[in-house]
Amino acid sequence: MLRLVPTPIGNLDDISKRSLDALLEAELIFCEDTRVTKKLINLLAEKYELDFSNKEFKSFHSHNEADVLKTISKDTFSKNVVYCSDAGMPCISDPGATLVDWCIKNSIPYEVIPGANALLTAFAMSGFSNTEFTFFGFLDHKGVNRASKLEEVLNSSRVSILYESPHRLLKLLEELNKKEPSRTIFLVKEISKFYQRTYKNSAKNLYEELKDSDIKGEWVVVIEPKEKPGYNLELNDILPLDIAPKIKAKLIAKLTGASVKEIYQDLLGKIQN
Repeated sequence: MLRLVPTPIGNLDDISKRSLDALLEAELIFCEDTRVTKKLINLLAEKYELDFSNKEFKSFHSHNEADVLKTISKDTFSKNVVYCSDAGMPCISDPGATLVDWCIKNSIPYEVIPGANALLTAFAMSGFSNTEFTFFGFLDHKGVNRASKLEEVLNSSRVSILYESPHRLLKLLEELNKKEPSRTIFLVKEISKFYQRTYKNSAKNLYEELKDSDIKGEWVVVIEPKEKPGYNLELNDILPLDIAPKIKAKLIAKLTGASVKEIYQDLLGKIQN
């Protein structure tokens, strides 16, 4: 069996009992970076007085996952197998998805243990009341792909969430300031760590506040959605329209998901009566 284990994103106390149990029971641990995982396990062993000896560690990351998948078989999962990324939830802007897909295709049982995640934590911290969001991960460093993705972010009707490094945060704020200076942005750095800080202001004000700062740490950027002009079309807006029944039926079907044919027949019946 495979268990995907989320690891703390800053505060060691965020490890759950289920995650600790999974790591204790694991015989094979796939890791994004074996050095990081071994360091984490040593800290957990010391903090909770646990014995994590007799574990096999195997590297599994974006650069070697295709090669590693060629070396595993169903027998690999006859033992207790764990996958954990360096910090946070596996598969969320981290490796692990191809391993899960391999298990699905080969009927290997697996489970994902809930736990620490910077994306959802930042969304909850942002104070934006929207229930829909789009996660974009890290933008490309430069070029056409970055520019087009940033346009998609700024034109989204949903909250947009990005990850950003300290080396490029100011560049992003400068771009946001040039394109949408009044757009409200929420920033959080070093979630759950000692130096956690949050900021919420317009793109212009945030750029002015941070442009001369020594920016450090990992950041999550939450961007207010774009207000769309106009209003939502409702059924009562369509029914009184003096248009051909076929066109009206198509509009109502588009709005309600009902059958065009049935709506058309119903409209004809009302006209005849």
